[in-house]
Amino acid sequence: MKKTVKKIVMLALMLMMLGFTCVSVSAADNNTETAAEEVSENQEASSTGNKAIAAAIAIGLAAGSGAIGMGIAIAKSVEGISRQPEAEGKIRTSLMLGLVFVETAIIYALIVAILIVFVL
Repeated sequence: MKKTVKKIVMLALMLMMLGFTCVSVSAADNNTETAAEEVSENQEASSTGNKAIAAAIAIGLAAGSGAIGMGIAIAKSVEGISRQPEAEGKIRTSLMLGLVFVETAIIYALIVAILIVFVL
């Protein structure tokens, strides 16, 4: 189980680095276009494509890692309830609060992805 989690974390970090690379390439494209004052349609499409890839990677990583975190939290709460059925209410309340925080982080990633596409 721990080896699988380590592999997933490493994959997520590699994808995040790829997303940052796409954003930096997009920013570099914008700087060179501004300096030369010549914006061709190919460069504009490339910049838009890089933004879309960066946004997709950002929201994909957030949703994927959030889903993994939620799955682990639910599994642990069910395990805790099975060990101590009398504490079911407290465990369920803590679980719901934790799931809300994880989902909030995913929504923030969605807002960042929208900002990448429309603002940058």
